[in-house]
Amino acid sequence: MMMRNKTVVSVGVGLSALLLLAGEPRFAAQDEATHLRVTVNLVQLNVAVTDSKGNYISGLHPENFQITEDKIAQRISTFEEGNGPAIRPGQSSEAQTAGDGSRSEPAAIAAGADTDPDRISAAEMASTMAGANIFILFDTSNYMYRGFVYAQDAISDFVRSMDSASQIAFYSYSRDLSRSTMLTADRFRVVNGVRSTVAGDDAALYNSLLITVKDAASLTGRKAIVVFSNGPDNASSVPPEDVAELAQDTGTIIYIVSTRLAQEDPVSTAAFERMSKVTGGKAYFAGTWRKEKQAFASIQEDLSHLYSVSYYPQANPNRGWRSISVKLVGPGMEKYHIRTRDGYRLLPPTQINTGNNLAAGASADQP
Repeated sequence: MMMRNKTVVSVGVGLSALLLLAGEPRFAAQDEATHLRVTVNLVQLNVAVTDSKGNYISGLHPENFQITEDKIAQRISTFEEGNGPAIRPGQSSEAQTAGDGSRSEPAAIAAGADTDPDRISAAEMASTMAGANIFILFDTSNYMYRGFVYAQDAISDFVRSMDSASQIAFYSYSRDLSRSTMLTADRFRVVNGVRSTVAGDDAALYNSLLITVKDAASLTGRKAIVVFSNGPDNASSVPPEDVAELAQDTGTIIYIVSTRLAQEDPVSTAAFERMSKVTGGKAYFAGTWRKEKQAFASIQEDLSHLYSVSYYPQANPNRGWRSISVKLVGPGMEKYHIRTRDGYRLLPPTQINTGNNLAAGASADQP
C-alpha cells in the first residue's frame, strides 16, 4: 500500500527554474529567493514472503529488503511486520530539519524531482502503520439467490477474526453500490450491515469496485478490498483493467472470493486473477460454503503476515509508470518468494475525487 504526506520545502531558485515550473514569464531578480511548496510522496509496499510450500516467513528485518524504483536504489523509511510495531531504520547524521518540520533541498527540486527525507515524524509513522483499512464488497445481485446465508456467515466470521487495530467498511452491490457501513472498529456494526443485505438486481461489479478503490485511495496506511462475487459482471460501464490500474497506482490490495469455479466462467476468472495479482492480492474460487470460509481465513492470515515497507522516492524525472523491484538479501534468502505490486503511475488529479490526502501516485499537486 502507498500514501502521501505533504512536506513544505524551502528552496532558492533562479529565474529559469521559475519559468520551468510556472510556464509563464516572471519578472524577478536573478538571485531572488523564492519559497515553493513541493509534494513529497511516501510510497508504501505490502510484501508477502513465503517459502516453496507457501508458508509465511516471519522475523525478517529492514536490511533484508532491497528496493529499487526505475532501477534507482531506495532507502527504507518505515518497516512493519504484520500488526507489530513500526520500525524506523537508522537516520543519516546529515539530515537537516527546520523548525517547522520542512527540509532544505537543492534547487533541483524546482524541476519537480522527488526528494528522500531522512526523517519521518512519529505522527507520520503512526498514521502510516496504524492497523489496516479493510473494505468488504459483497455481491447482492440476483446471482446470489442460492447460498446467500452461507456467504453472510463466511463474511461475518471474517469480520470477527480481523485484528482489533483494523477498521472495516462493508459495502454491497448489485446494479448500484450501497455503502452499508463506513469504516469503523465496531465489529457489531459491520456484522449488522452484513446481515441486513438482501439479493436483488443485475451485477455491476467493476463499477462498484472502482468507486470502492477511490474511497480507499486517500487513506493512509495499509488498505485492502475484499470482494465476494457470485457471478460475472453484466451491468458495468468500466472495464476491469481500469479498476486494476487505479488500485495498483493507489497501493490498494484486492482480494477476490468467487463462488464460481474457474472453468465455468473463464472471462471473469482471468479478470479476477489479473486484478488481484497486479495489486499484490489473491483470487480464490470456492465452489462450496466450506471453501468460502477457507478463502476468507486465508485472506485474514495473509493480511496479518504482510511486511509493510515505505520509502520516499529518490529524485526521478519519470512522471509516468514507475517500476518497483523488491528483492531479499542475506544468507539463504534467495529460496523465498515475494508477492507485491510491481509499480505505480503518477496519476492526474482528475482521476480521483478524494480531497487533499491522496495516495502516492494520485497527488493533486503533481504536474
